[in-house]
Amino acid sequence: MEKRWNILAANPATVQSLQDSLKIHPILCELLVQRGIDSFDAAKKFFRPQLEHLHDPWLMKDMDKAVARIEKAVTNNDSILVFGDYDVDGTTSVATLYQFLIKLTPQVEYYIPHRYKEGYGVSKIGIDYAKQTGIQLIISVDCGIKSIELVEYAKELGIDFIICDHHLPDAILPPAIAILNPKQIDCNYPFKELCGCGVVLKLITALAEKYSLPAESYLEYLDLVATAIAADIVPIVDENRTLAYFGLQQVNESPCPGLLALMELAKQTTPMRITNLVFAVAPRINAAGRMDDAKKAVQLFVEKDYSKALAIGSLLQQDNLDRREADTTITEEALAEIELDPNHANKKSSVVFQSHWHKGVVGIVASRLIERHYKPTIVLTQSGEVITGSARSVVGFNLYEALHACRAHLIGYGGHFAAAGMTMALENLEAFKNAFEQAVAERITPAQLIPEIVINAVIPIDSINMNFYQIITQMEPFGPDNMRPLFLAKNVYDTGYSKLAKEAHISFNITQGNQILKGIGYNMAQHIGIVKSGKPFDVVFQLQLNEWQGTQTVQMQVLDLKESGSYNN
Repeated sequence: MEKRWNILAANPATVQSLQDSLKIHPILCELLVQRGIDSFDAAKKFFRPQLEHLHDPWLMKDMDKAVARIEKAVTNNDSILVFGDYDVDGTTSVATLYQFLIKLTPQVEYYIPHRYKEGYGVSKIGIDYAKQTGIQLIISVDCGIKSIELVEYAKELGIDFIICDHHLPDAILPPAIAILNPKQIDCNYPFKELCGCGVVLKLITALAEKYSLPAESYLEYLDLVATAIAADIVPIVDENRTLAYFGLQQVNESPCPGLLALMELAKQTTPMRITNLVFAVAPRINAAGRMDDAKKAVQLFVEKDYSKALAIGSLLQQDNLDRREADTTITEEALAEIELDPNHANKKSSVVFQSHWHKGVVGIVASRLIERHYKPTIVLTQSGEVITGSARSVVGFNLYEALHACRAHLIGYGGHFAAAGMTMALENLEAFKNAFEQAVAERITPAQLIPEIVINAVIPIDSINMNFYQIITQMEPFGPDNMRPLFLAKNVYDTGYSKLAKEAHISFNITQGNQILKGIGYNMAQHIGIVKSGKPFDVVFQLQLNEWQGTQTVQMQVLDLKESGSYNN
């Protein structure tokens, strides 16, 4: 698939000023300025994160009320229910808060709603369970900010609510005792992009201060916080970067038995990075909720015995294998359905439906389809008497707005800019398909239908050495708003030694001037003709370390290439 190249720029004067103070390569200064780092002090804070950089939890709106209500519960021996969502952020949030509260009172239990029986977020079934079991306080984590009627219902039953959430609030808020959410308009907390588990960490930090507990009483859960930050795709800047930095240290040095079990089952070796958590650990946690019951993910995180954790982890591993099988099968069937549509090439969206597809993987399948057909995509299946599904967007296109335009054909819908879910009556399927196609066609630009590679800097390959690479690695952990840098080398030539590897990959050996740089391009066999043409070409790549017979060298991981002069920047 052809990709657009978007080469970022940075203010030359700011870059020069930063280079004068840091005395490092100007391209490295360019990368820093693109990340908003424009002074020596900002660079020091970025490269050397400290736990002291974390913000005061008492700055968060309602923190005093939340702590006071929990303190009252501990004093009165009230029963507390920690209620969380079924994804990684939700289950790590529940495990973190539950384990901390157990230090204060034995009257704590946790609850994870069943994805298919109860749906997303706070549920009536969950509140009824709380009433039946004598719960006096529910603390919702990673959910609850939109549950106005349900929190009101709990209030009528005599159950208090504290909401810990990070999703965008509506104008009207639930009638909770306290709402901890930095995205509230009148919340003065300085960092707005915490994940759910991050909000929980601020709560237990404040509780630890209130009860004069040592910092270790809440810092011991940083491995779970880092896992949530990775899986929830929140910006890895400011406080999230500090939490991820120290959380990854803990993942690598002393993870809880549950995480260690998942790492073992996923055949992961240290050092673990954010990408390892995203692609190896998180899917196994999410699979529990997709295929069965996510409560066992919390059981895994709170288990102190490694052999027992390994047994629970094996159940998640099986859920993940089932999820993969369903994912692969449904993706193949969905691609076949698209191929059978003679008009699909002219459409601006993809909408596919089969009644037997597993509800738990339709969102993953939508993402897979976008990798092949780069269009806003919806994958639908039947759930009882209705059709339900998940939508995924392409970069820059407001999916929620397009769905809103089709609301006349829907029973319900929810989500955000990039992802959403919906339900509709069976008889409305064709009308919805047509309405969604029209809504997308009216709003999407031609450029948004071409995937984009964001390039940080054009670089001569003679600038690349071990010192340059080591400074790049100090910019980790990478993630949203602090992505691994991508470089563009222009007018390079094949040395004559580039070749296909395993018929799918290109083993690169390129030259520019007198310099030679080696690299690998995975699944790039279709480009071998350009490489071998004898003409100059341009390569987009990131840097990686190659180790061979005890010797370490820096090489390229090539992501795309084009003939020099064949495109407009």
